[in-house]
Amino acid sequence: MASRGRIVARRRAPERGLTLIEILVSMSVLAMIAVLIYADFDSLAHARKVEGMRGDRARQARSAMLRISRELSGAFLSMHNPQNLALQTRMTAFVGQSSTPFDRLDFSAFAHRRVSANAHESDQAEIGYFASPDPSVDGKFDLVRREQTPADLEPKRGGVVNVLVEDVESFDVRFLDPETNQWIETWDTMQVTSQPNRLPIEVRVTLTLKNAPPGLDPVYTTKFGIPIRNPLSFGISQ
Repeated sequence: MASRGRIVARRRAPERGLTLIEILVSMSVLAMIAVLIYADFDSLAHARKVEGMRGDRARQARSAMLRISRELSGAFLSMHNPQNLALQTRMTAFVGQSSTPFDRLDFSAFAHRRVSANAHESDQAEIGYFASPDPSVDGKFDLVRREQTPADLEPKRGGVVNVLVEDVESFDVRFLDPETNQWIETWDTMQVTSQPNRLPIEVRVTLTLKNAPPGLDPVYTTKFGIPIRNPLSFGISQ
């Protein structure tokens, strides 16, 4: 009988439960695995967020530069004004002002897009590009676009202003003068002592983003020509 009892005891020995130390060790291992998994997911989510920010900022800057180059390529001046200045309702101009770190550009262009079918609207408009402070964030400047249509007698004022690029560090515009073949910082067709009745042959625009996401080049530069350099004067007797 005694030997049988010892045999039964030996068979039941493996059925004992885990000790407290073993449970604590197992829980520690599971916690470490959970922390590692969470860190991987958090790193992946952060990388996706940064990539999304980088893509949005780059797309915003590229779209703005394409629009600026397209609309500046449609800049023009016109000599078609009534002989009686009291009847004059519009004025064409091309004015580039230099100011660190943000230049300003206002010009007349064939740039207005009609969004309604059969709308009685001209494609002529006043366009302006300049930096404007963000009213909700101190120290933040956005590149904005101004459009006034139809054109009026104040080429540098009025119209609707919309944000093109948020949080910019600088906006630089240079002009290639066909008479001197030099790049200059200002242009003003409204001043007799500047460049009356003529446009630059080329324009160079440099936009620098502020607080650009890691891995994104913050500087965007483009250069393009202006086809209509002389004032429109067809139909006017010389």
